[in-house]
Amino acid sequence: MITPAMNERLTQVGPETPGGELMRRYWIPIAPFAQLLENPVRKVRILGEDLVLYRDRSEGLGLIGDRCLHRRVDLQYGIPDTNGLRCPYHGWLFGASGKCLERPLEAHPEREVQQQLKGYPVQELGGMVFAYMGPLPAPALPRWDLYVHPNSIRQIAVNVLDCNWLQCQENTGDPLHSVWAHGRQFEYILERSNQLERAQSEGHTIHSRLKMGVGIKEVYAERTVYGMRKGVIYSKELGAEEDRVSEHSTVIFPFYTQTGKAGAPRSEYQIRVPIDDTHTLHICYQAYAGPPGINVPHQEVVPWYEPPTVDEHGRPILDYVLAQDAIVWTAQGEVVDRSLEVLGRTDIPINLLRKQLDEQIRIVEEGGTPMNVFTESPDVIDGSGKPADRDNPDYALAGAYRKMYHKGFGNDDVDRYGPVLELVKDLHRRIEAASLAGAR
Repeated sequence: MITPAMNERLTQVGPETPGGELMRRYWIPIAPFAQLLENPVRKVRILGEDLVLYRDRSEGLGLIGDRCLHRRVDLQYGIPDTNGLRCPYHGWLFGASGKCLERPLEAHPEREVQQQLKGYPVQELGGMVFAYMGPLPAPALPRWDLYVHPNSIRQIAVNVLDCNWLQCQENTGDPLHSVWAHGRQFEYILERSNQLERAQSEGHTIHSRLKMGVGIKEVYAERTVYGMRKGVIYSKELGAEEDRVSEHSTVIFPFYTQTGKAGAPRSEYQIRVPIDDTHTLHICYQAYAGPPGINVPHQEVVPWYEPPTVDEHGRPILDYVLAQDAIVWTAQGEVVDRSLEVLGRTDIPINLLRKQLDEQIRIVEEGGTPMNVFTESPDVIDGSGKPADRDNPDYALAGAYRKMYHKGFGNDDVDRYGPVLELVKDLHRRIEAASLAGAR
């Protein structure tokens, strides 16, 4: 357990809070770029601040305070101009820095207004819009590999969850929750909805999840250059099929989880962006890569989607993995009281995750630079911290994570709602054919 004071330190994200000051040292993904093609002006709330994200008529991006200086009109209804955003009430023009550039109806419109709105740097990478809300100069935008890996199909799933971001992120420090949340619970959900036959297929995710609970010797957690790796050590003597080490998803500090590797037929970032202390913008950034010799269709724009959480009767949809995760995160309450927890051996990685978070907060408090803040970003950053032989043609075929979407595997997770699902099925068919041809 941790104290209530430490719980606040780790969970609060507003301005001038310890956790909020740490978060403001990072480039934060705030929206799929495709959303700005649907509507070039969007209201956003990030780290407890209400802001407006816009794309102007010169294709420039801006993120500024949400209320006009003049009469406090909400700028989500603003009009994009050549170089900024105009208030719809009297036409005052605000640039990307938040400075008022024009007051068209004033007697002396050239006179400068001393006050200005908040204005934060924004950039686009891999179909995501990122904001930096900390002290200037801004660091380099990290080029994490799934955003930039070539020959990949991408899509972005977005949901707003009614709970603190750390409850979502701690899920990645809990490799054995799958046994129940995605095994027994999944089985129970299908049973109640008379769909249990779905689980009879050997390819259904339930089977591998249940096996994770058999023969556990110990859970481990280790620091990496960029965050944490963790997993489970299994023993044949304790009932496992063999002695083995099963590594779980990689943690990229502060709010990323990565499943799969860049270049694999399916890999993903789950990103837990703090909206405020009690709400999280949950982003699944999904990438499906073709190995050497198998080209994927070019995407002009990376599409986004909002996975449904309730059915036509208002009942929770729980028959896919991300929904099962989300229900247990929100079921802990808006901000869980960690001083009341009774932790066990499966929580070793969670303890390390919390310790790491506290350490990085302290570094900022002491005037230092926390981990994963780059003065210059390499062209590609492999968040796992481990080298990969991507020139090896077998790289994407060996140890691939979820390469059977054409056989129905994707039906058990959030990808089934994504707009590129049929493209992914076709890609996986071609990968399988290449694999079989290579084996022959």
